[in-house]
Amino acid sequence: MPITVGQDNAKTRRTLSAGGKSISYYSIPAATEAGLGDFSKLPAALKVVLENMLRFEDGGFSVSLEDIKAFAEWGANGGQNPREIAYRPARVLMQDFTGVPAVVDLAAMRDGIKALGGDAQKINPLNPVDLVIDHSVMIDEFGNPRAFQMNVDREYERNMERYQFLKWGQGAFNNFRVVPPGTGICHQVNLEYLAQTIWTDTDQDGNEVAYPDTLVGTDSHTTMVNGAAVLGWGVGGIEAEAAMLGQPISMLIPEVIGFELTGDMVEGTTGTDLVLKVVEMLRQKGVVGKFVEFYGEGLDRLPLADRATIANMAPEYGATCGFFPIDAETIRYLRNTGRDEDRIALVEAYAKENGFWRDADYAPVYTDTLSLDMSSIVPAISGPKRPQDYVPLTNAQAAFRQEMENTFKRPMGKEVAVKGEDYTMESGKVVIASITSCTNTSNPYVMIGAGLVAKKAHELGLNRKPWVKTSLAPGSQVVSEYLEAAGLQEHLDAVGFNLVGYGCTTCIGNSGPIQQELSDAIAEGDLVATSVLSGNRNFEGRISPDVRANYLASPPLVVAYALAGTMDIDLANDPIAQTADGKDVFLKDIWPSTQEVADLVQETVTREAFLSKYADVFKGDEKWQAVETTDAETYDWPATSTYIQNPPYFQGMGTEPGTISNIEGAKPLLILGDMVTTDHISPAGSFATTTPAGQYLIERQVAPREFNSYGSRRGNHEIMMRGTFANIRIKNEMLDGVEGGYTKGPDGEQTSIYEASMAYQEAGTPLVVFGGEQYGAGSSRDWAAKGTALLGVKAVIAESFERIHRSNLVGMGVIPFEFTAGDTRKSLNLTGDETVSIRGLDTIEPQQEVPCDITYADGTTKTITLKCRIDTAPEIEYIEHGGVLHYVLRNLAKS
Repeated sequence: MPITVGQDNAKTRRTLSAGGKSISYYSIPAATEAGLGDFSKLPAALKVVLENMLRFEDGGFSVSLEDIKAFAEWGANGGQNPREIAYRPARVLMQDFTGVPAVVDLAAMRDGIKALGGDAQKINPLNPVDLVIDHSVMIDEFGNPRAFQMNVDREYERNMERYQFLKWGQGAFNNFRVVPPGTGICHQVNLEYLAQTIWTDTDQDGNEVAYPDTLVGTDSHTTMVNGAAVLGWGVGGIEAEAAMLGQPISMLIPEVIGFELTGDMVEGTTGTDLVLKVVEMLRQKGVVGKFVEFYGEGLDRLPLADRATIANMAPEYGATCGFFPIDAETIRYLRNTGRDEDRIALVEAYAKENGFWRDADYAPVYTDTLSLDMSSIVPAISGPKRPQDYVPLTNAQAAFRQEMENTFKRPMGKEVAVKGEDYTMESGKVVIASITSCTNTSNPYVMIGAGLVAKKAHELGLNRKPWVKTSLAPGSQVVSEYLEAAGLQEHLDAVGFNLVGYGCTTCIGNSGPIQQELSDAIAEGDLVATSVLSGNRNFEGRISPDVRANYLASPPLVVAYALAGTMDIDLANDPIAQTADGKDVFLKDIWPSTQEVADLVQETVTREAFLSKYADVFKGDEKWQAVETTDAETYDWPATSTYIQNPPYFQGMGTEPGTISNIEGAKPLLILGDMVTTDHISPAGSFATTTPAGQYLIERQVAPREFNSYGSRRGNHEIMMRGTFANIRIKNEMLDGVEGGYTKGPDGEQTSIYEASMAYQEAGTPLVVFGGEQYGAGSSRDWAAKGTALLGVKAVIAESFERIHRSNLVGMGVIPFEFTAGDTRKSLNLTGDETVSIRGLDTIEPQQEVPCDITYADGTTKTITLKCRIDTAPEIEYIEHGGVLHYVLRNLAKS
């Protein structure tokens, strides 16, 4: 389907020659010549957004000349001009945990538009959508040559209903492709294959147009592709669905923080060590809702793989994205990963013609800056609960012991016998060591480094400790190709890091069960077991229900910790193991040199490997090809399915929107603290038979072995409602010393969140949730907002919100509010027995302050002021319609 561009913007349209042909593009220098302003000093990241404005100006796309001039004003105002704009990304990326509910919504919208008298074919993506199945594989089997095939077999057994549904969607919807299971992680597939840096398409007049590759994704780590100068970030599924259906993303022109990199990485350090320091620095700086652009002479020596690692973790440092401009390294990477030579020529020519190229003279204006000398980087880990909790490796043991005393409040040294084993379990022991996630497995320098650590350890006769569950889950098949070519996979196998699958695994909570006897010993002693993973998330309750302390580390350090078997060790200085003849082995004995790693990367990470592994990326294996489905226009919802159900959002919906009403007589459902993540709100991992979700499945004769995970069941709103606020580590301050998904019901007694919600809804009582700072941090999990809405919550009142979750709440018709004037849940002495009313909503404007009346249990009342975080005029319309999808559906039905 051709792209549609503005009809009246020919004044900025130019042509360039590249790859032997002439192609049109929208010129930023031409905009200056046309008198629209001086854009020469804009950061490259912002020029991508400006080009979007130029391409869609006029022609009914809600883009005006004033929007374009605002970018010149941004530069003149020192990097600030928060004007609201309508932005249109070129494409959408999904993974299956978030993609399944998105396709469920599209299928439900087809039913909904027919009920409103519209055409089901109006519900079709207008922009290209790629869905990569990467979140479903679980590590049931590990540490042996059978692990990969057995995990794949179980994946299909568990998820056949979901895969049949996705295959139906691939056939039913235009512009929708599915990358089958076992291919890789969506962000790595995007970086290595899908992304083009400069995109091309034909416009409505049949002319070929070049423009920056941009996207939004239903996974927060969509930001990874910014390492290749592709502007992208994570949004919730509901916002992504609106974008693919032609709805622009309403946003404010962001501030751009410049992060200068200087110097050289020193011997013994990795890109992971660098990114953990970057995360710490940017969290301290405060970059929520802002772009971060990296610049400086240090980029001349920073491989794109390291750039992608830094860009990947933008959600962890809180930014919308972490962008790297196009330069010579971008061109080298595109060539090495098998991109077409004509495309590579176009990327270079376009970047130089349109002012996107970074060279020695690149010196844009930034809102603010900070700087890091890469020669100061030291080996490090991060944990035990947040990615920004940076710990130099030399301080890791002391920091863990301090966490035991201050955070976990448990003594060191308590030993518990493990049934049937000749070792004991104690706090600090590493029970999971996993090389996984898009963050690091896309980086051949750290993956080759891990292989070399394994090789040197194996040659010394070392092995993982027997209580450590080890796994290797690369982000693409190319990783296996170069590890095999380097002769390193056999050594990884020898120390327990056998291939377990191509997917997110441990990083998304699919670590699988640990040995039952170990689990029993941990529970018996109330011990703090640990995990070490090369991932990006280590939030409470995410990795494994048996593990309380989770640490992020580079792949080589993951191998080293598996050999040591404990966090209670000075890994930098103490012996990590002994040889058969009793000789101490230190980390320095098995750590490869920078040159060793670079030589193997140069030798084995080849263009041919990428061309080979991505030749049939959409074909899949025999199992995928054998998945049967229908070719119906609308989905035939199976009544007995526990995976896919028609959600209630659009049922009985009228043709006209409603109005925004004041909230009267609401009761608190939860009172939560700081840094409540979307994992706390909507967990992705396993759940027990005793939970409301588990009971729902038991009632439908689903055996516990077949429960799978919350993430895999996101196509069933009944499961997800029951799983909302059900993280085993969530702490509701309405209850004393209780962890998990519990609250007070209408009778004041403790009950599950779900049961309390149902009782309140039956009584017609609206609900609110109170929170602290950074509410909704973490994944771009639309179910964190969907579940909140389905539980009857009308408002979330917090000290501050993370960007994606705030947007998702609005997209589901839930109004976010922020405290003002220093008020907090603590200063207000909230217990959960209060009644809450919020006035002024019937005349609400973006970011308006409104009064909130809190009536306490003793009858006293306090009125406070809240800031309504409906940030833009379109968002007011979304709330009036009951959500963004309702808004889109009604408009499509009328058109």
